[in-house]
Amino acid sequence: MPGLGKHRRPKQRPIARKLAFAGTGGAALALPLISATTAGAAVTQPASAPAATTATLPAVKPAVEKAAAPLTYSVTVGDTLSKIAVDHSVSGGWQALYEANRNAIGTNPSIIRPGLKLSIGAAAKAAVAKATATKATTAAAKTGTTYANNLDGWIRQSLDIMAQRGIPGSYNGIHRNVMRESSGNPLAINNWDSNAAAGIPSKGLLQVIDPTFRAYHVPGTSMDSYDPVANITAACNYAAARYGSIDNVNGPY
Repeated sequence: MPGLGKHRRPKQRPIARKLAFAGTGGAALALPLISATTAGAAVTQPASAPAATTATLPAVKPAVEKAAAPLTYSVTVGDTLSKIAVDHSVSGGWQALYEANRNAIGTNPSIIRPGLKLSIGAAAKAAVAKATATKATTAAAKTGTTYANNLDGWIRQSLDIMAQRGIPGSYNGIHRNVMRESSGNPLAINNWDSNAAAGIPSKGLLQVIDPTFRAYHVPGTSMDSYDPVANITAACNYAAARYGSIDNVNGPY
């Protein structure tokens, strides 16, 4: 009697799975790659990578230029020349604004009526430049004075300008404060106090910060705060408004 045969279920050879990477222009897709260990195994090919697309960015619009300052301003109730000069950043402060509009305002800069049209833009600059040139020419013709390019000459020239503008001060008062503040160096600058920390360091012979220089700048002098004569006259104008005179200043101010 024949022996019982043993039936064995044929083993299927395992299909090895691996991962392949298909490059897609810098990015990589993980695709299954099937390989068989027998001759009859089928191979599945990876799908073709999707075509790359190019994104079109919207065009960047150019920045809008800041609108130029208006050429004229209509006075309203409660306005003063000082307020208008600050609000519209008029170079030279209220004095320059007054010089540019003297004919319209009259002899008293403290009185301006509502509805009055004032030049505060390019027209004001042109008017100030013209007035400054005229006054400088007139002053030179009247005095015929020349000044030495040193501390003595700067103080004397400032005093003459101050006299024309009714700004009080004496030679000794100016000299005393100049020597304390800058030792006579017109390019002196304070880079360490609270004003410097705020970004507005004190400059020049009488150590004036730029906002004060602009507010009390005297027409007919340079707009450069380092200019010796401009620095002295602006500082004396400020001292007159706050202390009565530069002569009354005996310490930091």
